[in-house]
Amino acid sequence: MSDFDNFTNGTGNHSLCTRDYKITQVLFPLLYTVLFVVGITMNSLAMGIFFQIPSKSNFIIFLKNTVISDLLMILTFPFKILSDAKLGAGPLRAFVCQVTSVIFYFTMYISISFLGLITIDRYQKTTRPFKTSNLNNPLGAKILSAVIWIFMFLLSLPNMILTNKKPVHLNVKKCAFLKSDFGLVWHEIVNYICQVIFWINLLIIIVCYTLITKELYRSYVRTRGVGKAPKKTVNVKVFIVIAVFFICFVPFHFARIPYTLSQTRDVFDCTAENTLFYVKESTLWLTSLNACLDPFIYFYLCKSFRNSLMSMLRHRNAPIASAQEIRNKGQDNSSPSEEIPL
Repeated sequence: MSDFDNFTNGTGNHSLCTRDYKITQVLFPLLYTVLFVVGITMNSLAMGIFFQIPSKSNFIIFLKNTVISDLLMILTFPFKILSDAKLGAGPLRAFVCQVTSVIFYFTMYISISFLGLITIDRYQKTTRPFKTSNLNNPLGAKILSAVIWIFMFLLSLPNMILTNKKPVHLNVKKCAFLKSDFGLVWHEIVNYICQVIFWINLLIIIVCYTLITKELYRSYVRTRGVGKAPKKTVNVKVFIVIAVFFICFVPFHFARIPYTLSQTRDVFDCTAENTLFYVKESTLWLTSLNACLDPFIYFYLCKSFRNSLMSMLRHRNAPIASAQEIRNKGQDNSSPSEEIPL
């Protein structure tokens, strides 16, 4: 196969365009492989810890849903790696277009939604720390979580069903080739709905963190000179959510609408189409990075998670520490000329 592949426009226009796939066939598969190894390790550990924590608060419930979403996203990475590296046949590419790619985006917007809910919960915790018990409603949080999953599933399922064309060539260059005419229309509609989901949550995060910043500043002014500054350092950890959100999701959503138009309509020339493709792939990798950054949110913001993790680490290190204590005790009780066998 040459470094450049010919493909036609997804709208049916048969004008030829060329694209250099060196980056997507080599670099991105390697980057996704790193994300897969790190992400599956961290999130499997996080899942094991969360199984030990009761769902007694909205915050814990939202975090548990986030880690489930991240694990589902990570499980799609091997299919994308093999497909992008051209290590699978046409049926694998068709499976990626019809199933795993849809699951990837499905889980992405679930994560975005729960980051918005986590932000609201942290806002309540920061600005009204003594009233959060009244605002806590685990049953309501579980129902809301179920609604989010069901809504995103119903929104995504037609994308699987309507990707129903059989691949004409062994190497499918664009998933748009496999969609029916209505499938292309639905794909565009879903993209606009997902953009709305993103912008709503972005607005929630900006507003909540603006209010959190004001509250932390007022609290700092009140406690300045009283020796309570260290507490403010702890509170600043809540900003990890907005950092993760802006790093992972903002760049992609500025690139997604023009890229989607390049896939469903004949509105861009070849150069612009290729540029949008590379920008989309780069920012898409950043969204995938979210699965590796979310565990830091669990560690820094969830005391139960942090305590469980530290307890687990202490338990695993206990036998090593005990053996070391025995050796040290033996050394203390021996004469200088004695040799203590290890």
